[in-house]
Amino acid sequence: MNRFPGPEKTWDDAVVGETGTSPTVTVTGAMIDTYADLSGDRTPLHVDEAYAKKSHFGGRVAHGLMGLSIADGLKCQADLRFLPGYSLGWTWDFLAPIRIGDTLHVRFSVSSKRASKSKPGWGIVVIPTELVNQRGEVVQHGEHKLMIPRRPGAT
Repeated sequence: MNRFPGPEKTWDDAVVGETGTSPTVTVTGAMIDTYADLSGDRTPLHVDEAYAKKSHFGGRVAHGLMGLSIADGLKCQADLRFLPGYSLGWTWDFLAPIRIGDTLHVRFSVSSKRASKSKPGWGIVVIPTELVNQRGEVVQHGEHKLMIPRRPGAT
Protein backbone atom coordinates (compact mmCIF):
# COMPACT_ATOMS: atom_id res chain seq x y z
CA MET A 1 0.00 0.00 0.00
CA ASN A 2 1.43 3.37 -1.03
CA ARG A 3 0.85 5.96 1.72
CA PHE A 4 2.60 8.66 -0.27
CA PRO A 5 0.30 11.11 -2.05
CA GLY A 6 1.13 12.71 -5.37
CA PRO A 7 4.37 12.82 -7.28
CA GLU A 8 7.73 13.49 -5.68
CA LYS A 9 9.36 16.76 -6.70
CA THR A 10 12.85 17.36 -7.99
CA TRP A 11 14.93 20.33 -6.86
CA ASP A 12 13.88 22.14 -10.04
CA ASP A 13 10.21 21.72 -9.07
CA ALA A 14 10.70 23.18 -5.57
CA VAL A 15 9.25 26.65 -5.09
CA VAL A 16 10.46 28.92 -2.29
CA GLY A 17 7.47 29.69 -0.08
CA GLU A 18 5.45 26.57 -0.88
CA THR A 19 4.09 24.75 2.16
CA GLY A 20 3.22 21.23 3.16
CA THR A 21 1.10 19.59 5.84
CA SER A 22 1.28 15.99 6.95
CA PRO A 23 -1.27 13.45 8.08
CA THR A 24 -1.56 12.96 11.84
CA VAL A 25 -0.35 10.29 14.24
CA THR A 26 -1.47 9.71 17.82
CA VAL A 27 1.32 8.84 20.25
CA THR A 28 0.76 5.71 22.34
CA GLY A 29 2.57 4.21 25.29
CA ALA A 30 3.47 1.25 23.08
CA MET A 31 5.16 3.61 20.59
CA ILE A 32 7.26 5.13 23.39
CA ASP A 33 8.18 1.64 24.65
CA THR A 34 9.21 0.56 21.15
CA TYR A 35 11.31 3.69 20.69
CA ALA A 36 12.95 3.03 24.08
CA ASP A 37 13.80 -0.50 22.96
CA LEU A 38 15.15 0.66 19.59
CA SER A 39 17.21 3.53 20.97
CA GLY A 40 18.32 1.88 24.20
CA ASP A 41 17.06 4.93 26.15
CA ARG A 42 14.93 3.39 28.87
CA THR A 43 15.01 6.43 31.15
CA PRO A 44 12.18 5.94 33.69
CA LEU A 45 10.53 9.21 32.66
CA HIS A 46 9.69 7.52 29.36
CA VAL A 47 8.91 3.94 30.42
CA ASP A 48 7.83 3.93 34.09
CA GLU A 49 4.45 5.58 34.77
CA ALA A 50 4.85 5.57 38.57
CA TYR A 51 8.22 7.30 38.30
CA ALA A 52 6.98 9.75 35.65
CA LYS A 53 3.90 10.73 37.69
CA LYS A 54 6.22 11.99 40.43
CA SER A 55 8.21 14.09 37.95
CA HIS A 56 7.53 17.69 36.93
CA PHE A 57 5.87 16.25 33.78
CA GLY A 58 3.21 14.42 35.82
CA GLY A 59 3.31 11.35 33.57
CA ARG A 60 5.20 9.54 30.86
CA VAL A 61 6.44 11.61 27.91
CA ALA A 62 8.01 10.67 24.60
CA HIS A 63 11.74 10.97 24.04
CA GLY A 64 12.69 14.26 22.42
CA LEU A 65 14.41 12.47 19.55
CA MET A 66 11.30 10.36 19.07
CA GLY A 67 9.52 13.62 18.29
CA LEU A 68 12.13 14.47 15.66
CA SER A 69 11.78 10.96 14.20
CA ILE A 70 8.00 11.34 14.07
CA ALA A 71 8.35 14.77 12.43
CA ASP A 72 10.64 13.38 9.73
CA GLY A 73 8.38 10.39 9.10
CA LEU A 74 5.27 12.55 8.88
CA LYS A 75 7.03 14.95 6.52
CA CYS A 76 7.72 11.98 4.23
CA GLN A 77 3.96 11.30 4.08
CA ALA A 78 2.94 14.90 3.41
CA ASP A 79 1.33 16.41 0.35
CA LEU A 80 4.65 18.13 -0.53
CA ARG A 81 7.41 15.57 -1.00
CA PHE A 82 10.76 15.44 -2.74
CA LEU A 83 12.63 12.65 -4.46
CA PRO A 84 14.83 10.75 -2.01
CA GLY A 85 18.18 12.39 -1.51
CA TYR A 86 20.64 13.16 1.26
CA SER A 87 19.83 14.66 4.62
CA LEU A 88 22.50 17.29 5.25
CA GLY A 89 21.39 17.93 8.79
CA TRP A 90 18.77 19.18 11.18
CA THR A 91 18.70 22.03 13.64
CA TRP A 92 15.97 21.21 16.12
CA ASP A 93 14.45 22.65 19.29
CA PHE A 94 12.39 20.79 21.88
CA LEU A 95 9.74 23.21 23.17
CA ALA A 96 7.15 21.16 25.05
CA PRO A 97 6.63 17.56 26.11
CA ILE A 98 4.91 15.05 23.86
CA ARG A 99 2.45 13.08 25.94
CA ILE A 100 0.68 9.78 25.44
CA GLY A 101 -2.52 10.56 23.56
CA ASP A 102 -1.13 13.62 21.76
CA THR A 103 -2.08 13.74 18.07
CA LEU A 104 0.73 15.25 16.04
CA HIS A 105 1.23 16.61 12.54
CA VAL A 106 3.89 18.67 10.82
CA ARG A 107 3.74 21.95 8.94
CA PHE A 108 6.68 22.93 6.80
CA SER A 109 7.78 25.11 3.93
CA VAL A 110 10.63 25.64 1.50
CA SER A 111 12.54 28.68 2.73
CA SER A 112 15.44 28.58 0.28
CA LYS A 113 17.05 26.56 -2.47
CA ARG A 114 20.34 26.54 -4.33
CA ALA A 115 22.10 24.30 -6.79
CA SER A 116 24.80 22.10 -5.27
CA LYS A 117 28.31 23.40 -5.87
CA SER A 118 29.95 20.05 -5.24
CA LYS A 119 27.47 17.57 -6.69
CA PRO A 120 26.24 18.34 -10.22
CA GLY A 121 22.69 17.21 -10.86
CA TRP A 122 21.66 17.94 -7.27
CA GLY A 123 20.26 20.90 -5.35
CA ILE A 124 19.77 21.89 -1.72
CA VAL A 125 16.53 23.00 -0.09
CA VAL A 126 16.06 24.30 3.44
CA ILE A 127 12.80 23.23 5.03
CA PRO A 128 11.62 24.90 8.28
CA THR A 129 9.43 22.35 10.07
CA GLU A 130 7.03 22.48 13.04
CA LEU A 131 5.73 19.48 14.98
CA VAL A 132 2.27 20.49 16.22
CA ASN A 133 -0.07 18.80 18.72
CA GLN A 134 -3.87 18.58 18.71
CA ARG A 135 -4.15 21.89 20.59
CA GLY A 136 -2.19 23.72 17.87
CA GLU A 137 0.87 24.00 20.12
CA VAL A 138 4.26 23.71 18.44
CA VAL A 139 6.03 21.10 20.58
CA GLN A 140 9.21 20.94 18.48
CA HIS A 141 10.57 22.89 15.54
CA GLY A 142 13.62 23.46 13.43
CA GLU A 143 15.08 23.22 9.96
CA HIS A 144 15.98 20.35 7.69
CA LYS A 145 18.64 20.86 5.02
CA LEU A 146 18.09 18.35 2.24
CA MET A 147 20.00 17.61 -0.98
CA ILE A 148 17.69 16.32 -3.69
CA PRO A 149 18.11 15.34 -7.34
CA ARG A 150 17.58 17.84 -10.11
CA ARG A 151 15.45 17.05 -13.15
CA PRO A 152 17.38 14.77 -15.53
CA GLY A 153 19.38 16.91 -17.93
CA ALA A 154 19.08 20.07 -15.78
CA THR A 155 22.26 21.89 -14.85
